[in-house]
Amino acid sequence: MRHDLLIVATAIACAAMGGVFFTFSTFVMQALRRLPPAQGMAAMQSINVTAVTPIFMTALFGTAAACLVVGVRALIDWRGSPSGLLIAGSLFYLIGAIVVTIAFNVPLNNALAAGDPSSGEAVWLWMKYARQWTAWNHVRTASGLIAAALLLWTVISGGS
Repeated sequence: MRHDLLIVATAIACAAMGGVFFTFSTFVMQALRRLPPAQGMAAMQSINVTAVTPIFMTALFGTAAACLVVGVRALIDWRGSPSGLLIAGSLFYLIGAIVVTIAFNVPLNNALAAGDPSSGEAVWLWMKYARQWTAWNHVRTASGLIAAALLLWTVISGGS
């Protein structure tokens, strides 16, 4: 029973993070793209600075820690298919949200931060950034939601 609560809480956290990423993919980035490039770029630079808060970092990486606990516990207490689903759900979040964030979104954010919205290359930099960052954010969105579904399925199906 206690393990089910951990799995459900982890699934909710994965879904919540997927929802945050979904928000950016579906309307925040689209709204920023509608602005003149210098304004969109400056707005995203500001968002990237203000996003690095203790509460957001705790949500992002605390969910990763919970996924590690669920995945390792499933591996240690192997029960066939349910354990495989728990590990798969945990890996979806860890790879699709955390690894993608670190390997792709953060370097794109750093490159954008180094850019000058008033420079001649701002239009090109912003357009490239918005396209690539959003594509990787779609991966993070799907990963969080798939992770949540897989984790919840083990509880719903009685397999945890």
